[in-house]
Amino acid sequence: MQAKKRYLTLLSAATCLALLLYLGGVQLRAARAPPPAGRHGAAPRPGSEQRPWPRFPDALRSFGEPEGAGGGGGAGRVSPRQRRDGSAGLYRGRRCRMESCFDFGLCQKNGFKVYVYPQQKGEKIAESYQNVLAAIEGSRFYTSDPSQACLFVLSLDTLDRDQLSPQYVHNLRSKVQSLHLWNNGRNHLIFNLYSGTWPDYTEDVGFDIGQAMLAKASISTENFRPNFDVSIPLFSKDHPRTGGEKGFLRFNTIPPLRKYMLVFKGKRYLTGIGSDTRNALYHVHNGEDVVLLTTCKHGKDWQKHKDSRCDKDNTEYEKYDYREMLHNATFCLVPRGRRLGSFRFLEALQAACVPVMLSNGWELPFSEVIDWKQAAVIGDERLLLQIIQDRIFKHISRNSLIWNKHPGGLFVLPQYSSYLGDFPYYYANLGLKPLPTFTAVIHAVTPLVSQSQPVLKLLVAVAKSQYCAKIIVLWNCDKPLPAKHRWPATSVPVIVIEGESKVMSSRFLPYDNIGTDAVLSLDEDTVLSTTEVDFAFTVWQSFPERIVGYPARSHFWDNTKERWGYTSKWTNDYSMVLTGAAIYHKYYHYLYTHYLPASLKNMVDQLANCEDILMNFLVSAVTKLPPIKVTQKKQYKETMMGQTSRASRWADPDHFAQRQSCMNTFASWFGYMPLIHSQMRLDPVLFKDQVSILRKKYRDIERL
Repeated sequence: MQAKKRYLTLLSAATCLALLLYLGGVQLRAARAPPPAGRHGAAPRPGSEQRPWPRFPDALRSFGEPEGAGGGGGAGRVSPRQRRDGSAGLYRGRRCRMESCFDFGLCQKNGFKVYVYPQQKGEKIAESYQNVLAAIEGSRFYTSDPSQACLFVLSLDTLDRDQLSPQYVHNLRSKVQSLHLWNNGRNHLIFNLYSGTWPDYTEDVGFDIGQAMLAKASISTENFRPNFDVSIPLFSKDHPRTGGEKGFLRFNTIPPLRKYMLVFKGKRYLTGIGSDTRNALYHVHNGEDVVLLTTCKHGKDWQKHKDSRCDKDNTEYEKYDYREMLHNATFCLVPRGRRLGSFRFLEALQAACVPVMLSNGWELPFSEVIDWKQAAVIGDERLLLQIIQDRIFKHISRNSLIWNKHPGGLFVLPQYSSYLGDFPYYYANLGLKPLPTFTAVIHAVTPLVSQSQPVLKLLVAVAKSQYCAKIIVLWNCDKPLPAKHRWPATSVPVIVIEGESKVMSSRFLPYDNIGTDAVLSLDEDTVLSTTEVDFAFTVWQSFPERIVGYPARSHFWDNTKERWGYTSKWTNDYSMVLTGAAIYHKYYHYLYTHYLPASLKNMVDQLANCEDILMNFLVSAVTKLPPIKVTQKKQYKETMMGQTSRASRWADPDHFAQRQSCMNTFASWFGYMPLIHSQMRLDPVLFKDQVSILRKKYRDIERL
């Protein structure tokens, strides 16, 4: 019964445009401080079977990146600088929150009253915006006296800011600035359904909104200002101002069981942004319980761009009645269009059809108060292509456990192995533990000129670890490989590999020589004792899906620069453990190489920097967990930073600035900030306790 009530409540909440009710319920309070907002090279485990894998193209790029229009050449493309300049109106007030850009004093005397500017002579207002204004003027919140108002709404039509639209209002910037009550937008609310235009469809509304709040459809989580803006659903011009049809939930079955399991009917874009997902729907359509229909037949020049599938798609499209499908389906697909929002969202809710969202980065309507995870299936656009890939290559398709257990099918690449025990996420399910040894990979970039160099001391210390199976020295130095006798004698094999390209990303290649689950990644100038290595590995065995190590760093949001920042200061929390002294599962070498786009790896290689940050981004994006820092002598940082080698990256004055830039580029590709802060550090039991040092297993750590 509770499930039914919740379902009905959410359906009715989003079926009508309940913005006024939402605004009326706004508590005038200070908002929270915002965040911007096959086992390669190893014998298989018993019971596993090795099969050769086909090679696939590079992993999917982020769907958050805008695409240019296909077939139009470069003339219509907008440069990044032009795009930034054109979006100034939207992003200039990005730091606005209720406590900084809203005057609560205006609301204390008369309560929550809303004033609508009088319509200016000669100004045209579209019917949809007239309905919005009429709803406000007919509500209990309306006041015709601006001196009593807490909130101000423009009579200038801001709903459609697509420059190619006949509803577009020209010279809006000067018209808004001339309003005597504008006050740089403070305590103003601006409504918008459409922004940007072909080919990029940015979220720019075309004028400086100042400190005004946005009630906007199709707004991205990147540009949404939490507890300040309001995400509203995209509604058509035919959407009723009040009332409307009742919902179609007729039975107690939640969700309702109907003729179709999944349906969609809509446009297919042949070129440009928004085309990827809809172009792939025909792979899933079966004409029975899954009916996904698209048509190319829209726009003036669709025949110029039509592909070999258009005629067939158009014919199939005409066979089905949209309303009949909608009202007889359990799930309704809501893929993004040119913009993030879609009419299908409200239509699905009104039809009591569970929305299946495929629109990465969309801040869903009224997200501040509605938990959409309880009423919608929120998918990832990339899932569609991954599912199709599994159908084509069934011999390496992901099973139900992979798709339905964290981290899901997107991050578990079947090309790596067909055996779940080769991944760090399923040990508990299979009753397994990771292998009890590690392979050390030391990244060397400095010529070997002295037997007292840190890299040789490090090699000896690591080789003494009871858990060390092998040491790989990746020689990325411009000088020739040192003679074999220059390397110290050890009790474990030492393999020196000369990097072919000698780039930073090569340290994370999935080398066949790595035969253990665990990789101990080390910079050549790292100073660690054998005891520290042993303790870090024992900790990692309990957290095999995470990065475990010593040097910690953190990220933060810089309000002044409106961007992510990177800090190496010793603080009470951290969000990264650098791979200069860290242990992680070898699968992350494969994921770094085959999942991340070439653009990010090329950036790392060109800068000879940030590969450790990128690995932390990747692992946190997969696990949704922070890394783990273990006890370490404080001198690690001072020793490492004090290296005077000309090859040391830490001596480069641009090193820190580059890392700041990397943080923002990586966050842009992932579509959000995946790094997670932690205040946890793991120490050995009895560490610093007032007991005899002889009773302590890792006693040497206290002596360092």
